Amino acid sequence: MRIAYFINQYPKVSHSFIRREILALERQGIEVQRIALRGWDAELQDAEDIAEQGKTRYVLQGGVKGLLTPTLQVLRAQPRRFFSTLWLALRMGRRADRPWPYHLVYLAEACRVVQWLQASEVKHVHAHFGTNSTEVVMLANALGGPAFSFTVHGPEEFDKPQFLHVGEKVRRAAFVAAVSSYGRSQLFRWVAHRHWAKVKVVHCGLERAFHEVPAVPAPAAPRLVCVGRLCEQKGQLLLIEAARILAAQALTFELVLAGDGEMREEIQALIVRYGLQAHVRITGWISSGQVREEILAARALVLPSFAEGLPVVIMEAMALRRPVLTTYVAGIPELVHPGENGWLFPAGAVEELAAAMADCLAQPVEALQRMGEAAYQRVLQRHDIDTEAAKLASYFKASA
Repeated sequence: MRIAYFINQYPKVSHSFIRREILALERQGIEVQRIALRGWDAELQDAEDIAEQGKTRYVLQGGVKGLLTPTLQVLRAQPRRFFSTLWLALRMGRRADRPWPYHLVYLAEACRVVQWLQASEVKHVHAHFGTNSTEVVMLANALGGPAFSFTVHGPEEFDKPQFLHVGEKVRRAAFVAAVSSYGRSQLFRWVAHRHWAKVKVVHCGLERAFHEVPAVPAPAAPRLVCVGRLCEQKGQLLLIEAARILAAQALTFELVLAGDGEMREEIQALIVRYGLQAHVRITGWISSGQVREEILAARALVLPSFAEGLPVVIMEAMALRRPVLTTYVAGIPELVHPGENGWLFPAGAVEELAAAMADCLAQPVEALQRMGEAAYQRVLQRHDIDTEAAKLASYFKASA
């Protein structure tokens, strides 16, 4: 079976879970074509990402002007279907996250995509994220392209479902994958009961090569690591506030912020303001191999997120036998069990965050080892990439 994956930007450092999914589907015997809007000029460090870049077709590589010819070709070939789809695009632009001119661009992108899909005899197209990538494949379907599906991660789809017209996308899709039961419940809110059966839970997965590595003992060093883009939803500013509390208690600790992002300057300024330079280090963007090294060098992963779907980095840390300190947000409690494989605390609660960090730092290595082993077993049970890809493959085949 030949399918296509459509993503806004691919490959991308923070989207390694999409690459893992595609490769796992290919191991299932499914041929996957990669199509993305952008990413052809991305500077990549990971060898697997570089290889994926060479396999991907890019819709916008010729600029927006490059979409004019395929749009006119589709218009000439099937004018009635084109104008029907144009009306759909304009409706998607009403009370939308972006104004209607963007949706005309999405239509032009869909014209190019549908030509590629039809020329390659693709039987199904799958998008990641319920935002503009899903709108493009939905419009391609309306232009006569194959059935489509999409994976909803959150939190963006949960924050503004009406402005993203999530309900319309679910109604037109062959099926929808949610990465957690929580995510599925949020989709149920925006469609009639008769559409609920098409919403499936398909977890993001980890390759066996990721977790089939020798166990690395938890370090005695009082180090915690936070992995993620430096942005408002990940809560790193709250983490600095908690670090200030620990420093005031004269605790010995190191906190590593592995990542980069739009809030780096603000976070760095707060570190300096509180005099935490000896305690807190920001790495900037690092490769997946370096992320693994930072996780293994820490006692635990700490992620004080305000909004999430189900963070892949939590799965990665648990697969490396490290417990997790994180919030009661979205699908996280489906994976992290307090006292068993980590700590959970209310989002935005700095005192509770600081208390969880202090408790983790005070634990003997043996206790961390037991929690890490429990974390490993839990993620192995729920997030094996080949198991989850087999679910997707069955849904693709059923829709063809």
